[in-house]
Amino acid sequence: QVQLVESGGGLVQTGNSLTLSCAASGRTFSSEAMGWFRRAPGKEREFVAAITRNGYVTSYADSVKGRFTISRDSAKNTVYLNMNSLKPEDTAVYYCAASLALRVPPSTRNNDYNYWGQGTQVTVSS
Repeated sequence: QVQLVESGGGLVQTGNSLTLSCAASGRTFSSEAMGWFRRAPGKEREFVAAITRNGYVTSYADSVKGRFTISRDSAKNTVYLNMNSLKPEDTAVYYCAASLALRVPPSTRNNDYNYWGQGTQVTVSS
């Protein structure tokens, strides 16, 4: 198994920045991609960003492209989501996920992700 723990969520003002972290443990060698998803109140879980195991290829949702950056430090088994120019519509619980499926670019489908963290709340005030 792969265990994922998100951290770094909080309350920020519109236009500010925040960085989320996802620490992975367990059979981390088996994951081919790491992704971030989010679930806003009253809405379905949606894809945010993903990165391949080697960190060279990324995918982004159109809604965050140019504002969010996903990165990883393989030596620390940690994935980051740097969020800039935050908007109230970015308010959601953010989940880290690990995929065993090999896709290039990395998959945007939640069905391709096998392990999930418990989430961290991000709230952007207007």
